[in-house]
Amino acid sequence: MAFHNILGKRGEDEAAKFLIKTGYTILERSWKWKHLEIDIIAQKGGFLVVVEVKSRSSVQHADPDDLLSKHKLKCLYDITERYMDVTQCNLEVRYDLITVIDHGETVSIEHIEEAFYPFMS
Repeated sequence: MAFHNILGKRGEDEAAKFLIKTGYTILERSWKWKHLEIDIIAQKGGFLVVVEVKSRSSVQHADPDDLLSKHKLKCLYDITERYMDVTQCNLEVRYDLITVIDHGETVSIEHIEEAFYPFMS
């Protein structure tokens, strides 16, 4: 497996552990539809929380403003709509971003709630 795939998998695992520890219920991981994927779908309170996870091996490449293109956001909104249709979910949706910086033995996690909105794309 390529390094970026290993890094991404570890980042998603760490993000899921973090969410569980902070009171979220994980509903899905790596939910796919066509060529699109949602990293983590969770629930907390009355929200369905769609989480995009970005893993980096260096803090220099972790600026959240640089991590998601308009195209990526549009794809995320499209697949969220599909998930809502398939599961007949009627919760309010919130889009969060988790950045995971892998320091080797440890990781740093930053969780940004309401990181983006559909009208931002």
